[in-house]
Amino acid sequence: MIVIFKHFFYKNYVGLSLWPFIILKNDDLKDDIVLINHEKIHLKQQQELLIVFFYVLYISEWLLRTLLYLDSYKAYQNISFEREAYANEKNLDYPDDRKAFGFLSYF
Repeated sequence: MIVIFKHFFYKNYVGLSLWPFIILKNDDLKDDIVLINHEKIHLKQQQELLIVFFYVLYISEWLLRTLLYLDSYKAYQNISFEREAYANEKNLDYPDDRKAFGFLSYF
């Protein structure tokens, strides 16, 4: 389910997945199939990690990488969940075809 909530986003961020929703900054983004696919990949990741564990791992990895890089945006870009989603966002079949725990190969 896609929800529009423009006041939720920081700087250049335009989309976010919070199980079971895809939250977008504006209505026009509904037509961005690459962005929607990226967020669908995150929904699959969240589902396979029983939602709570996804958020625990996501935040933990971001904190660790922020300390490693001393740059929060670079840390975000290198989170394994994000790396998997960015690497496969243009493959519209990926959310259905991905192997379970596919993010592990992006550590």
